[in-house]
Amino acid sequence: MGFSTDAIHAGQEPDLKTGAVITPIYQTSTYAQEELGKHKGYEYARTQNLTRESLEKNIAALEKGKYGIAFSSGLAATNALMSLVKSGDHIIISNNVYGGTYRLYELVMKDFGLDYSWVDTSNLKNIDNAIKPNTKIVYVETPTNPMLTITDLIGVSEICKKNKFISIVDNTFMSPYFQNPLELGCDIVLHSTTKYINGHSDVVGGIVVTKSEKIHERLRYIQNAAGAIPGPFDCWLILRATKTLAVRMDRHEKNANKLAEYFEKNNKAKKVFYPGLKSHPQHELAKKQMRGFGGMISVDFGDIKTAKKVVNNVKIFTLAESLGGVESLVCHPASMTHASVPKAERDKMGLTESLVRFSVGIEDIEDLIKDIDNILG
Repeated sequence: MGFSTDAIHAGQEPDLKTGAVITPIYQTSTYAQEELGKHKGYEYARTQNLTRESLEKNIAALEKGKYGIAFSSGLAATNALMSLVKSGDHIIISNNVYGGTYRLYELVMKDFGLDYSWVDTSNLKNIDNAIKPNTKIVYVETPTNPMLTITDLIGVSEICKKNKFISIVDNTFMSPYFQNPLELGCDIVLHSTTKYINGHSDVVGGIVVTKSEKIHERLRYIQNAAGAIPGPFDCWLILRATKTLAVRMDRHEKNANKLAEYFEKNNKAKKVFYPGLKSHPQHELAKKQMRGFGGMISVDFGDIKTAKKVVNNVKIFTLAESLGGVESLVCHPASMTHASVPKAERDKMGLTESLVRFSVGIEDIEDLIKDIDNILG
């Protein structure tokens, strides 16, 4: 099936009892059992919920995987991935990831005996050089947040297969519509469903998708044992949102391309980071492994004064955390999403005080450009 067909139908069947076309919200904490030891496949809602199962099947289909395991947030899903290793194990991870990922792994999980090497994974040699005898996982975010650096996923998967590592890809920025890491040989794909998959800024959630039965069994066990599950209504909202994912992503990308071109022509934008621009150093790699370039743009204005002027004076863009909603958002990563990353580390990756991140929504592009142009001129 095509992407839009799967987005609308995968994991969902008309309700057998009523014929309802839309999957019901099974808002229950437990289920009646017919007799001791006999039930209808559902015992307790932390363990099984049909609305959640429908969402998991839907997104698994969109990512070309076999199994989806949903969590209460992207970070809950990120945390669950560490159940695949144990104290003393080593993880290689992209140095420019979401700030919450850095905070969780470097400032929390290290206390449990895990070892992390933060490297620029866009250069595959850095991954090879970081390998230790106890390495178990290579964790990649591509494009990265917020520098939009691209990592060669086929190259990563080959390194991991050769060394028997688990490869994990945070695919939040691209969504399944523009990139499918599992199809490129990677083992696990991760999403904050809060972002593009839901796309309406009204749900917090996360999901992990894999083709591996072994990985699925472990993560499913952790989902139930730790209990960081999304509620039925949240699952229903996200399931509702995936039906329009394709049309939303098309519009996000169309708008972002035009806004990126505007920034590139404006002399007050010193550096523009967007994979769809030919000036992006990994534009060709982006074209090779992605079907589109997404709706995220980062701009370095060269000085904090201009950056503040932009974020404090926009009218249509909203200064806020998060991304991927239908409404356009703007944020200052150094003081917001990546404040937990030490300044020295931010400087190494080019994440300066003058960098502004734009989550380009689906409004009329003429209005979005005018909103910025009224400030920059």
